[in-house]
Amino acid sequence: MQNYKSARESKVSITELMLPSHSNFGGKVHGGHILNLMDQIAFACASKHSQCYCVTASVNRVDFLSPVEVGELITLKASINYTGRTSMVVGVRVESENITTGKKRHCNSSYFTMVAKDTDGKNIPIPGLLVNDNQGIRRFTRSKFRKESAFDRDSKFDASNFNADEHVKLLNEENVKIELK
Repeated sequence: MQNYKSARESKVSITELMLPSHSNFGGKVHGGHILNLMDQIAFACASKHSQCYCVTASVNRVDFLSPVEVGELITLKASINYTGRTSMVVGVRVESENITTGKKRHCNSSYFTMVAKDTDGKNIPIPGLLVNDNQGIRRFTRSKFRKESAFDRDSKFDASNFNADEHVKLLNEENVKIELK
């Protein structure tokens, strides 16, 4: 196993035609189908980097920026943004393309945390990320801070430490009615 690999060595992209069988009741491509494709490409990218079977540990925020139409091509691009000891963050970008006009749109981006596993299902070490430009530094740093922010958020709202009285006043202007018993 290499000690470090560049993001370029593990980059993966796929393009697929969106068919009527991929549509939802509104006639647009179902978001769940796009998420499935995103998970598949994140797996491929992480497995290529680690040279191991990988599983999805978490998905960080998926915003659907624009709908995908049946008959359009979607291209998914994935690259490693961050590496820990056994996990990696895979950035996934989705773009649609109208095949008659050639117009392209950014549909969504997301970040998948993937963990490398051995044949017994145990976490195993992965190669680190070799960063060779400012964009790589930005992506690695952003992923590091996103990971720390998620940990802080989870800790702050852990049920064993949460004090509801401290937060009730914050909810006064929200669309909620609190009736404690």
